[in-house]
Amino acid sequence: MKLTKNVSAEDRKMLNSIFWRSFTVFASRAGATKAHAPGFMYSIMPALDRYYKDDKEGHRDAMMRHTTWYNITQNVGTFVMGLVASMEKKNAEDKNFDASSIVALKTSLMGPLSGIGDSIFWGVLRVIAAGIGISLATQGSVLGPILFLLIYNIPSIATRYYLTYMGFTVGDTFIQSMYKSGSMALLNKAASTLGLMMIGCMTASMVTFKSKLSIPIAGGKPILIQTYLDQLWQGLVPMLVTLGCYWLLSKKVNVNWILLGVLVLAVALGLLGVV
Repeated sequence: MKLTKNVSAEDRKMLNSIFWRSFTVFASRAGATKAHAPGFMYSIMPALDRYYKDDKEGHRDAMMRHTTWYNITQNVGTFVMGLVASMEKKNAEDKNFDASSIVALKTSLMGPLSGIGDSIFWGVLRVIAAGIGISLATQGSVLGPILFLLIYNIPSIATRYYLTYMGFTVGDTFIQSMYKSGSMALLNKAASTLGLMMIGCMTASMVTFKSKLSIPIAGGKPILIQTYLDQLWQGLVPMLVTLGCYWLLSKKVNVNWILLGVLVLAVALGLLGVV
């Protein structure tokens, strides 16, 4: 691609190193005040070591700058890493460069990029991959988990790779133009809407509830409760279960407790003959 062709061999080596190191970001966490700052520092260290090779004081200041809070969706976080590498290069070459702008821009991008990254990768791509994987797995096919991993990880890893180069080559001018044109807000809104649509589709097709309860009628066929539920609002119970789980998640209930609760409820309803 054009992004990688216009980069020198030395820059490409540095950016490739940043890309591979970026996979370790979320393996590190320095508490609530720093989050994943150690992982970010480790990821961009090739840039700092290169641009401040003969400036120990500048290298120390650069490391101190990046001890601040860092938390961003990992799929798009490499854009910030490439951008920071580009700005650190400018700072090392220009003594009048405002070094505080590096942290300011990095911090300002965390929210918008995480919103887009979460919507696309967690809300859309992962849901699609899970839908295909679960459908095949329920049929006993070993392709289920394999396709889930491939469908999610191939676009994710490719995005991480090219965003590293994009952040380095286009830098802050790209973000500024996105904000001025309103494209950033539009992209965020579109990705969020698509993610909600995918979750709704999966709820309707994969969350099922079929009640065995019936009302006996003397001299006639019993009335099945499920028939009236379907006539009233097909998929009402699955929707209520999904919304209930979502409400519990919003209340910071651990997801493992929610899964256990759904399992216990399903077993209890089965033993009582409800489902």
